Parts: sequence; C-alpha cells; structure tokens
Amino acid sequence: MSLFPPDLLSEAEALLSACRAAGVKLVTVESCTGGLVSALLTEIAGSSDVVDGGFITYSNLAKERAVGVRGDLIGQHGAVSEAVARAMAEGALHVSSATLAVSITGVAGPGGGSAEKPVGLVHFATAIRGGETLAHVERFGDLGRSEVRLASVWTAIGLLRGRV
Repeated sequence: MSLFPPDLLSEAEALLSACRAAGVKLVTVESCTGGLVSALLTEIAGSSDVVDGGFITYSNLAKERAVGVRGDLIGQHGAVSEAVARAMAEGALHVSSATLAVSITGVAGPGGGSAEKPVGLVHFATAIRGGETLAHVERFGDLGRSEVRLASVWTAIGLLRGRV
C-alpha cells in the first residue's frame, strides 16, 4: 500500500519514465510540502536512476544554508514569493548534479496567511541546468493544510513533466 493516491503515483511514474528517456536527473527543494514530492518520487522502485536528491528548506535559514537563497532576497520579498522560488530551484541545481529542479514555497495553513499572502498561495519554480527558470503560482485557497500540500505535489509533478 502506498502513501499516495494511485493516480498521483501513475503521474510520478510517467515523469520518471520521461526523465529516463531524456537523460534528465531531478532534484527537489521544498518548503510547505516538507519533502512530499521527493517522497512520492522515491516511493517508486528504481527511481534512484532519476532522482538526484531533495532538500527540505522549511525555515528561511535552511533556504539560505542548503541552497544558497540570499537572506536579503527573503527579507525583500518574503519566503513565499516568486523571487525566492526561483532562487530555491536555481540553488538546488547549483549544489546538486541534477539537470532539472523544482521548488515549492507557500502558505499551507491553517494559520500564517495574510491579506497579501493568504493561505493556499504557493509559488513554484522549475530550473533547467543551462536553461531558463520558469515560475508558476497557484492560489488554491483555504482547502485545509493537507489538501494544499497535496495539490502542490500534483502541481509540481505536472510542472516537471512539462519541462522534460
């Protein structure tokens, strides 16, 4: 029995297959999802030929130390921002041997939201070594903590598939 729904596992398997065919290695850098994307990918036997690693950068200090996000960038834009999502993805590529990175930073709730950054706001970025970094934002709304996190995993897998 898997921790994840069968349809999400199927999407992750399709992503891993596409990465194998294209010779792509993945790295994740996650904040509000706490490693769920990495856990999903590594739930699949044989994923080690595609998954280079994953970073859980829940705190601002972890974002700085693990993947090199500048503290002044976090101070200027906040941890939940496009700028920080981009820096997380690019930083993960810099400190890994992966060719494709995804980052996730958001407000899962139930607290922590504000008028400017409400519960359910999640910023994503995908970075390709030697290529363009693309940002994506979702406003899932106050679905509940688990639902925001699971929706973020779905989105991250879809964004990765779109870059392979």
